[in-house]
Amino acid sequence: MGVVLSRYKHTFFLLHCCDIILWHLFAYSLFTVYSLGQMTDLLYTEKDLVTSLKDYIKAEENKLAQIKQWADKMDSLTATATKDPEGFLGHPVNAFKLVKRLNTEWGNLESLVLSDTTDGFISNLTIQRQYFPSDEDQTGAAKALLRLQDTYRLDSNTISTGDLPGVTYKSRMTAEDCFELGKIAYTEVDYYHTELWMAQALRQLEEGEESTLDKVTVLDYLSYAIYQQGEMERALEYTKKLLAIDPEHKRANGNLKYFQFQLEKQKKAADEAGTKKEPETEKVEVKKKKKRSAKAEFKLIPERKKYEMLCRGEGIKMTPRRQSRLFCRYYDNNHHPKLLLAPIKQQDEWDKPYIVRYLDIISDEEVAKVKQLAKPRLRRATISNPITGVLETAHYRISKSAWLTGYDDPVVEIINERIEDITGLEMDTAEELQVANYGVGGQYEPHFDFGRKDEPDAFKELGTGNRIATWLFYMSDVLAGGATVFPDVGAAVWPQKNSAVFWYNLFASGEGDYSTRHAACPVLVGNKWVSNKWIHERGQEWRRPCGLSESD
Repeated sequence: MGVVLSRYKHTFFLLHCCDIILWHLFAYSLFTVYSLGQMTDLLYTEKDLVTSLKDYIKAEENKLAQIKQWADKMDSLTATATKDPEGFLGHPVNAFKLVKRLNTEWGNLESLVLSDTTDGFISNLTIQRQYFPSDEDQTGAAKALLRLQDTYRLDSNTISTGDLPGVTYKSRMTAEDCFELGKIAYTEVDYYHTELWMAQALRQLEEGEESTLDKVTVLDYLSYAIYQQGEMERALEYTKKLLAIDPEHKRANGNLKYFQFQLEKQKKAADEAGTKKEPETEKVEVKKKKKRSAKAEFKLIPERKKYEMLCRGEGIKMTPRRQSRLFCRYYDNNHHPKLLLAPIKQQDEWDKPYIVRYLDIISDEEVAKVKQLAKPRLRRATISNPITGVLETAHYRISKSAWLTGYDDPVVEIINERIEDITGLEMDTAEELQVANYGVGGQYEPHFDFGRKDEPDAFKELGTGNRIATWLFYMSDVLAGGATVFPDVGAAVWPQKNSAVFWYNLFASGEGDYSTRHAACPVLVGNKWVSNKWIHERGQEWRRPCGLSESD
């Protein structure tokens, strides 16, 4: 009877198998012997002091009102955020604003209350500030937002209103937030994003948003960013808008004359060119047509574009015929003793390269334990320099990672054994379990896991040969973004908690499979946790033997 039920359970799974997805108090005392005249002077001095003291008290009351308003706002925000920290910080705007608050706004508050008599808050804030994000961190968070904007083709208003897919804690950006983002782009000489975010800040101010930010400052940045992109007429238009508000603005007046002079010069040059302009227009149209026709061929698209397309869920789709060759099954690795009575749910994700997913392969308890072990050790992820072999950080790999061994906890050893049982590959020569956490905008751009022929010493210090295969656990669901994509072939594998994907990086001959070049897409909404095992050649000689020919 149990066997029959087991078969029904297996059949049920096969039928429903998935279809290949954060006062100082003034004190002054002086006593000496004065004449009456001098005392009269002191009387008036005291009167002045009383007047200034009243002004001071009034200023302090206003200051306290501001502090109370800030405290109430923060109390409400943190109460909501701490109910589900990962969910809250999974929204990229929330993560950016947290970094911005701690790096900028809390510093402003510290300056505001610097005269606190008790010194309790000040000393505490001063101690805590050493742990606060730096200017570099704030710039990094801003760049992450801009990266998400580009990869997922989001307009500034969508991000500013917090209207992102799957968000639980919707958060709006103020005009100051938008201005700050545009300002960071400006300091990075990124005038394209400077324009986008200064325009958004201006839009919100014009819609009546209350703000300490003035339009003149925004228009000043906006007109200059547009000018730097070669759009003189629009730059002139915004300069006139600025001067309508502040006619005495020196830089704007200078820019106005310069823009007008340059536009007049361009007009004269165009008039002199006469009819020569038409063929140029035709050439542009031909170029556009060529560009459009090239986009139809996925293989001709630059890798960066393919990567972003796949991250958005675009790109190559399998034909029905290829799709029909992908299956779901219960897998026991040729009757492995541990898997015979408890086979694993295996699902084909892609045919070439062959990528499979194992469902329900790691439990919630194991995931929690791995995260617990990894969190204190998380450091900025590094890559191996292909020339020097030295580990270093890179702008294209943005995540934090930690390494765990079987000695750290029995759970890690159990996980290693499970990978060996399922793959049939030796784990003694594999690298330690790497745990990675991708936060806001976290990504790893296209790369190979194996060492190429021009990197003969890639893993020399390990002495275990090249990376023959990759095993990747997904330890969280991701609300939006965060796919693992293979740009060369158009495959996209989406995070699914408690599952793992596996593929071979090398052919049986030992030659590298260049179609396995892959990338981790930026996390748009959510928090992505993964752990991976890089399996090496040594020890696999009898487990995955070479074929009879080099091409096998």
